Amino acid sequence: MRIDIITVLPDMVESALNHSIIKRARERSLVDIRVIDLRNFTEDRHRTTDDTPYGGGGGMVMKIEPIDRAIKHLRAESNTSPRIVLTDPRGKQFDQRTARQWAAEQHLILLCGHYEGVDERVRTQLVTDEVSIGDYVLTGGELPALVVTDALTRLQPGALGDEEAPAKDSFAEDLLEYPHYTRPAEYQGASVPEMLLCGHHAKIQEWRRWHQLHSTRSRRPDLFAKFELTARDRKLIDSEEPKAPQDKPPTSTE
Repeated sequence: MRIDIITVLPDMVESALNHSIIKRARERSLVDIRVIDLRNFTEDRHRTTDDTPYGGGGGMVMKIEPIDRAIKHLRAESNTSPRIVLTDPRGKQFDQRTARQWAAEQHLILLCGHYEGVDERVRTQLVTDEVSIGDYVLTGGELPALVVTDALTRLQPGALGDEEAPAKDSFAEDLLEYPHYTRPAEYQGASVPEMLLCGHHAKIQEWRRWHQLHSTRSRRPDLFAKFELTARDRKLIDSEEPKAPQDKPPTSTE
């Protein structure tokens, strides 16, 4: 997958991409992420990317001309018709379903909004999608673009090492994750649940599923309302928290 990020702050974006899973995925050519300096597509000596709004008012508006040139340049390099996404508070909320859909694209262009926004003709003439990461105000679209890039990179085959890891993440099926613990088994009076120490893998999976269902229902009722419960889920949601069995787990005869 190729992701192009068009921004007026390329150093900020490139710095953030040079860490952790994204860095390793780029080094292994699992994803091709390119940071595009919008100022390279201006034609005046001041490399102007914004101007005052018609009708008056404060702030500056991103100009359409350099954006159009940048997108045309990237389109010409693409073997497919890329999805072109504007990061903007008026866009639809980004979620894991959208991430899964976009992760299958061959080429995605992320346009970082800035200042008071972009010329409206960018929305109506140039982009295919608009996306927001939440109902709050940010200085620019760089952080949302990085959030989207991180989410899509994680979904690329091999990016996490464990091929099943994306399916286990929170929101993979509109459920929150179950609780996680590691060593030590006891810390300042707080102990790891006995269930996780019992060795009964089927019982542990049941316990984890129970916590996923109950946590989502109590913390994110909006997600829980969209989730289709199986017969097993309905039985679990109405039951008490599963307890660790007292008998030892069966041993393998192999």
